[in-house]
Amino acid sequence: MDFKNFKIPFSINPQYSTKVAYFSMEFAIEQVLKIYSGGLGFLAGSHMRSAYNLKQDLIGIGILWKFGYYDQARNHDQTLQPVWTKKMYSFLEDTGIKFQIEIHSAPVWVKVWYLDPEIFNTAPMFFLSTDVPENDHISKTICHRLYDANESTKLAQYILLGKGGARLLDEMNIERDTYHLNEAHGLPAAFHLLKKYNGDLNKVREKLVFTTHTPEEAGNEKHNLKLCYDMSYFSGFSMEEVKCIEGADDDRFNHSLCALKMAKIANGVSKLHGTVSRAMWNKYPGICEIKSITNAQEFKYWADKRLYNAKDENDETVFDYRKKHLKRRLFKIVADQTGNLFNPNIFTIVWARRFAGYKRADMLLHDKERFYRLLNHPQYPVQIIWAGKPYPMDYSAISTFNTLVEESKNHKNMAVLTGYELSLSKSLKQGSDLWLNNPRVPREASGTSGMTAAMNGSVNLSTDDGWIPEFAKHGENSFVVPKVDYLNMSIYEQDNYDLNALYEILENEILPTYYDNINKWRKIQYNSMNDVKDQFNSDRMADEYYKELYTYSGIEL
Repeated sequence: MDFKNFKIPFSINPQYSTKVAYFSMEFAIEQVLKIYSGGLGFLAGSHMRSAYNLKQDLIGIGILWKFGYYDQARNHDQTLQPVWTKKMYSFLEDTGIKFQIEIHSAPVWVKVWYLDPEIFNTAPMFFLSTDVPENDHISKTICHRLYDANESTKLAQYILLGKGGARLLDEMNIERDTYHLNEAHGLPAAFHLLKKYNGDLNKVREKLVFTTHTPEEAGNEKHNLKLCYDMSYFSGFSMEEVKCIEGADDDRFNHSLCALKMAKIANGVSKLHGTVSRAMWNKYPGICEIKSITNAQEFKYWADKRLYNAKDENDETVFDYRKKHLKRRLFKIVADQTGNLFNPNIFTIVWARRFAGYKRADMLLHDKERFYRLLNHPQYPVQIIWAGKPYPMDYSAISTFNTLVEESKNHKNMAVLTGYELSLSKSLKQGSDLWLNNPRVPREASGTSGMTAAMNGSVNLSTDDGWIPEFAKHGENSFVVPKVDYLNMSIYEQDNYDLNALYEILENEILPTYYDNINKWRKIQYNSMNDVKDQFNSDRMADEYYKELYTYSGIEL
């Protein structure tokens, strides 16, 4: 293939002829391609698959992480051990393209790899690497670890994604109408464009759209402006010129704020998150409009087809048998990792996602007495599984993970699994009866894991955050902690209220329904599977991005 004059290798649907480049730090495409950490990657991966389904004129640009995020192993006492192993991918094609970009006032070589759409049924994708013989050791390490903890390395990664990705498009003579930044990591692409257009910010705005995933200002990254400048983040523009665009009055550079100033349009990733984002950012003059396009996951990839077939044919026997079969498959993993033998006839709860403080992984354990009562209920037995990857340097989250591991040693019906990636995620969703989601409201921007759980007959029990308000009908397709005035509560009060409500719903509604009224439980599963199938399928999301963001022209330039 001639990558210097690259053409999309399939016929484009005329509805989606706007030419888009999609920049993301991570993509969860397939288990074998370990270039993702969590929700942002799962979302981006589903987006790339849906772009292929709909035959959109879109290409994905990411980074080829040499060691991935990390491999989640165990120490001798079962506690968490991060391991970094070099990854090999024979299915990626060497484009033969190499070019230099400036990072920290020095030239750095970038090599480009290609993922053909037919391999995993995705949009065409290009991955950037600095791990080439021409670079010195420091430059090689830029693409080693996803979300490296070192601040300078992290900024260099953003420059590689943004400036490197934009430069790649120039090298390949690919003209794109829209540059879509999935989070602000790729923002250096905007400064590359600004330089290309001789400082004409309006021309940049015509091309740039931005998706924000972070529902609180403190969570949006800020770095020392001088450090960003010294790292060559701004493609030669002075700190004064950058501050004039970004507009905050301190010596730190706010990546998301600057993206909102340079984009023509942005979006939050659920209706609630859009509302939260507008309230959060509207105090700054000159930001673009923030819409809502709710995240979704690709139905074809995630949903268990046989379960849906049994539901559609209303064959209760086959449906129940299939669900038990999926549970047995998951329980082989549980047995292999922990030595616990779980029973497919017992109600199984799963909490699985990235370990972060606000997601409150260990919430059920905050009331130990009630937790033990739940685990040892004589009438309504339960099994509980936890899984998820903390950031390798987030010692608080790692401590939570390890505390759960230690507690699990006391219970034959409690397990903590390692290796939470696409494959284990799918097994957990297929093999669980209840998907537990208890973030502190309103900290969860979207939270897509419950969507893919619902696609596999796993019923959501959640606090009323992220995508849940758009989906949940309590007692009909899911179970939801009633929202209260959290803003006037302390964190301690909020946690106590949510904890008590979760236990009340579990003890008084969910478990009696599952064990005493299986027909009602199955109806809730059916409703959940029906309600998630279209509205939270990423084909809908990819369509909305084209209609509401990529072809947007409602701003006066």
